Amino acid sequence: MWKNPVKRSGGLLVAGIMTAGMLVPASAAGSIEFGPLTLGGAMRVNYTIGDYEPEIGSPSRAEGDGGNFVLDTFRLNLDYTRDEWRGKVEYRFYDGYHFLHTGWLGYNFADESQLQVGVNRVPFGPGPYGVSQSWMFDQHYYVGLADDMDMGIKYTRTYPDWTVDVAYYYGDEGSYAGSNTKAARYSYDVVNGDGDGYEERNQFNARTIYSLTTAAGIGMDIGASLQYGELKSKGPQSDGDHYAGSLHAVTKWQNWTLATQLTYYKYDVDEDQPLGTDTLVQMGAHDYYTLVAAEAWIPAVSLRYYLETPQLDWLDYLVPYIEYSSLMKTESGFNDSEMLVVGAAWARGNWYSYTDLAYSNGNDFVGNTSGWERFGGNPDDKWEYRFNINFGYYF
Repeated sequence: MWKNPVKRSGGLLVAGIMTAGMLVPASAAGSIEFGPLTLGGAMRVNYTIGDYEPEIGSPSRAEGDGGNFVLDTFRLNLDYTRDEWRGKVEYRFYDGYHFLHTGWLGYNFADESQLQVGVNRVPFGPGPYGVSQSWMFDQHYYVGLADDMDMGIKYTRTYPDWTVDVAYYYGDEGSYAGSNTKAARYSYDVVNGDGDGYEERNQFNARTIYSLTTAAGIGMDIGASLQYGELKSKGPQSDGDHYAGSLHAVTKWQNWTLATQLTYYKYDVDEDQPLGTDTLVQMGAHDYYTLVAAEAWIPAVSLRYYLETPQLDWLDYLVPYIEYSSLMKTESGFNDSEMLVVGAAWARGNWYSYTDLAYSNGNDFVGNTSGWERFGGNPDDKWEYRFNINFGYYF
């Protein structure tokens, strides 16, 4: 799949640093430095088995066929640091498609604020990857509300107890090389796959997070996120818009982290669009298109534990976790799309791996016996499972 492990900026976690939700690497061990530039990357392979239909004449993920072991991702990272200037570029290669993941130039000001210009991560939710620690993400990701990369300008200001982000995005991160060209991208966006649908334009984001520590040593990051953008019509339908609001909190006590989030979103589209309805919107990512409910609530929660393992030569640390999220759709004829993930992340040297057991009645990547409309109407409302192991080497 596509998740960017090591939470997930490419490199080895040297010290277990907790941010507003995630483990991140303190440095990119094994990377190459020349002047102000640092070159790194990663290669990942993946094993999957679960509720999948057998595929005759090709590798199969089906339980009866023993699952499927394939090359997942190869990526290259280039980081730039000179005085107050910062920059980052990341390009990824998958089976049959590739794309730019990140590409921005930034400046650090004396007041501890930063400006980024280019393809950067949209500030929405409790952290870069929402509440999720797992390789599967939570359901926010699949509707474009977690780990979303867009083209624009982002300003971040840090105060003693507050962090504030404001951003403007002219459009999405663009499309690259693949079978479904408009969907050859990393993050989920409204895409004009039919040629006369909608495209994202002029999006505004704001996020604020307040950090506190109680007398009992419990740390909390409490925040709110807002998003509004236009949907530019390329066909006979009227222009539309989309908006979302989210409340989120990350609570940390000793080695435990509890992350919670509640989000409401709506894509306001015209029934004259190619889909012929105003209850669905076409989105795309990772070289395929999917239908998503135009309006929904998303509750999400995760609990994880960071465990160092000095007694084991083959393991540096372990992060077991459990996560639940759901698309609770407002359309009366649509079934909700839930997902439960139980798993663990394992780190040793430059290696970082995931073992995930996911159950879902509405995720395109957990089983495939009930069609490809599960983020939309989800007509079958069928629970399926996927067991996944992802091995990653970072340099």
